[in-house]
Amino acid sequence: MTVFHRPFAGLGERLGTAAGEPRSATTPPPDERPVASTPDHVIPRAVVRIERTGRGGKEVTIVERLGLPTIERDRWLTALKAALGCGGVVEGEALVLQGDHRERLPRILAARGVKNVTVAR
Repeated sequence: MTVFHRPFAGLGERLGTAAGEPRSATTPPPDERPVASTPDHVIPRAVVRIERTGRGGKEVTIVERLGLPTIERDRWLTALKAALGCGGVVEGEALVLQGDHRERLPRILAARGVKNVTVAR
């Protein structure tokens, strides 16, 4: 009898299905499962503004006053960068996104649970 190396043999146990067992009709595939986009707490406010000073003339959109812990700031930045298709970085308490996203950002922040989004013109 030949023994094969099966690197994913234990994966079924971790996912709650046996190896080779078809997924039930009630369980959507992993890519279709809803993603919780809002944290457990409600974020009351965010200020969105654009800045060019000190950046070589390039525009960046700054999201301030979210009041998120450091780990959550990193998670939010990753999600915002993916949603907007841009680069970004955390600078202190603010999220800095490359480009001018003042029009699209309020809808995305509202979907993530921010109650009041102020856009500085």
